Amino acid sequence: MPRPGSIAYTTTKHAITGLTKSLSLDGRPFRIACGQIDIGNAETRLAAVMRAGVAQPDGEVRPEPTMAVADVARAVLYMAELPLEANVQFMTLMATNMPFIGRG
Repeated sequence: MPRPGSIAYTTTKHAITGLTKSLSLDGRPFRIACGQIDIGNAETRLAAVMRAGVAQPDGEVRPEPTMAVADVARAVLYMAELPLEANVQFMTLMATNMPFIGRG
């Protein structure tokens, strides 16, 4: 469920998904592994507005939950430490009580 006014973000996100899938196939002969992690509402200065309230698809402004940056770091490290024989193709990491899944 995209946010209002997010056309550029949503378009870019889906373009990166296509790039991830293509590189995952095209990189195999060269032992290149590729994965994508979608991170939602990590508690940073940029996401502070999420706790205060952001526009929802129905036009209302409501607060959204956030998650610790340390949890994001652990997820990135997990993906990076896998051997080339294993790969996380896609991971969505988000605060548990987000109003929508896979937003944007």
